[in-house]
Amino acid sequence: MMIAMFSLGGIPPTAGFFSKFFVFTAAASQQMYILLGIALINTIVSLYYYLLVVKAMFINENESPIEKFSSDNYMKLSLVICLIGIIVLGLTSGVYEGINLVSFGMK
Repeated sequence: MMIAMFSLGGIPPTAGFFSKFFVFTAAASQQMYILLGIALINTIVSLYYYLLVVKAMFINENESPIEKFSSDNYMKLSLVICLIGIIVLGLTSGVYEGINLVSFGMK
């Protein structure tokens, strides 16, 4: 959950970082500086709220803690696959470059 929140916030080396980076770079290359400023402010605000969730998960004490639950191996496997996908897509930003090359001529 923490890695997914970091990816949504755009913290490197997750996939969300490179997504935001390429969108911000495209906006700057088109000289859309007002839109870029609004997007950066929204990113900072959203990062604050994503980190509040992470703080609530790991730091805040709870008076009535949720009891632990167990999940089957298929659920654990699917979570590991999603986590690996987030990290691998973040580390291999060449995937995004390939998508950019393919979609450059599309309107």
